[in-house]
Amino acid sequence: MMSPDLPAAQPTSCIHPQAPVARPDLPATQSARRNLADAPVARRGLPVTLLVVAKAPIAGFAKTRLTPPFSPREAARLAAAALLDTLDAVRATAVQHRMVAWTGDLADAEEADEIAAALADFTIFRQRGDGFAERLANAHADAFRPGLPVLQIGMDTPQLGPSLLAMSASRLLNTGEAVLGPAADGGWWALGLPDPRPARLLTEVPMSTSHTGELTRDMLCRCGYRPQRLPILTDVDTYADALTVASQSTGRFATALAGIQAAQTKVLL
Repeated sequence: MMSPDLPAAQPTSCIHPQAPVARPDLPATQSARRNLADAPVARRGLPVTLLVVAKAPIAGFAKTRLTPPFSPREAARLAAAALLDTLDAVRATAVQHRMVAWTGDLADAEEADEIAAALADFTIFRQRGDGFAERLANAHADAFRPGLPVLQIGMDTPQLGPSLLAMSASRLLNTGEAVLGPAADGGWWALGLPDPRPARLLTEVPMSTSHTGELTRDMLCRCGYRPQRLPILTDVDTYADALTVASQSTGRFATALAGIQAAQTKVLL
């Protein structure tokens, strides 16, 4: 279980990243929002980068909190299904750039061939950094392209679809504010930033706690943003999470979970 104790307060200083683009006759944040809202939508999609932070679904490396009741390979198969559902949703979302920050050896992954085919539609780069928070921060910086806000998601919410991603990207683009998608366990499933610089402060936010989402929101507020709240989603960490998410989706993840459960039932019989 996650600790109920709040971590110590984080540093409160942050240069608002939108200030350099201010017009002389407008406050900085208002100017940035107007610049983003007035930006034309290209024919190939919204001028936004959708970034997936992913790891190779390898037995013993991915979804280890699902073992037990699942075997390491079964957990990895569920991780592969969740990743493929996520990549499908991103590919079906009309944005200009789709990127994946990757870690792990794809050759050792479950469903390696199908994942490799799906990744062909993405720009891929390696994750870098020692801890999870540092890898998230670096991924956001590495995905940034001038003028394109970045919406970062993981591979643990296979129930999300292109309509939710498009809505989230549109809100990020049209408000000029950060967007944050809270997770049911207190974390977050999506973080969108118009500028990558605040992402470096993720290294000061304790990850994988029941307060991670709240502390991330506080960090964004200290940077001068008014974070736009996205819908709450359940991300797949535990067996109970897997059941909840499968009941809310119809893709590969739900099919894979049903297949594994059916096989386990057959063995018991």
